[in-house]
Formats: sequence, C-alpha cells, structure tokens
Amino acid sequence: MKEIRESAYKAVRELLEAAGLEKGDILVVGCSTSEVAGAGIGSQSSPELAEALFAGVYQAVREAEIWLAAQCCEHLNRALILEKEAAVRYGYEIVNVVPQPKAGGSFATAAYRAFAQPAAVEHIRACAGMDIGDTLIGMHLKDVAVPVRIPTKAIGEAHVVCARTRPKFIGGIRAVYDKNAM
Repeated sequence: MKEIRESAYKAVRELLEAAGLEKGDILVVGCSTSEVAGAGIGSQSSPELAEALFAGVYQAVREAEIWLAAQCCEHLNRALILEKEAAVRYGYEIVNVVPQPKAGGSFATAAYRAFAQPAAVEHIRACAGMDIGDTLIGMHLKDVAVPVRIPTKAIGEAHVVCARTRPKFIGGIRAVYDKNAM
C-alpha cells in the first residue's frame, strides 16, 4: 500500500508541474481500484487500495492548494465528490448521494470519508484531470483538453492518462494569441 500511495503522489505531482494549475483550481481524478489491482474495471473494488491512492493524491493537491474532485463510477453517473466549499465557490449544484464501494467506487468513497464537508455534484469544469484505470474523466474537463504525458505511466496495474486544459483560440487569420496561455 505504501508503494501505491507513493506512486499516486508522484503521478499527481508530475501532472501538477506539467499542467501549471493555480491555487484554487480543480483537479478531477477518476480511479478504478480494480484496474490498479490488475482486474477488470468494476470487478474488484478495494477500499484499502482506495485509501492508499486517495492519501497520495490528496497530499499532492493539498500541497498545491488546489481542489480535488473524485469521480464516482458509472453507477452514480460519474458524479463527483468534492469539498462543499469548492462546490459553493464554483456554483455547482449539490446533489444528495453518498458513494459506496460498489455504487460510486472505492476512490470516491474514500474521498467522501476524508473530506471535511463532502458534497456530491453532477457536473464540473476542471482545469486538469488524471484517469487511473481508464475511467473516462473527459466529461468533467473544461474545453479545450490537452494530453499531458508524465513519466508515471501506471499505478499498480492501472494505465494512467492525464490532461490539462487551455483557453480556446478564437478569431481568424489576424488573431494574435498569448503564448503563455497555450
């Protein structure tokens, strides 16, 4: 479990360094503990693995002073668990559900248990995301998502995919763009 926690922490730190998030931004993380354990998604939910993964992820986001949104599984329509303060700050509508290992997923359940004031929401617009085990987080990212390649390619047996977002380019042939916003 220590190795899983450290791998999760390292991967999030790598993403945060590459993505250039600012204090108060939101990072969405989707995680299949089944995939981390080497099984098919949704087949072996593990609260113990989730706690180790969550601890590493949460440590990294707290150090960076950004918000974490933990994506639930498909049984809760990929709702998200985040701190109530973040939901209110961003104007997200809070819904009533408490994730469980087999209905929401072990990672979201760990987040719900660890957050000071957990809240569930159906939709967010995160600035960056990490998908641990091919859980499909893209629906929760702002337009325009840009792939981020990090040195950590897997946590346990789960494939890791990361993305950041950037502002849309608008205008035509005469438009000039801010290179720092790319």
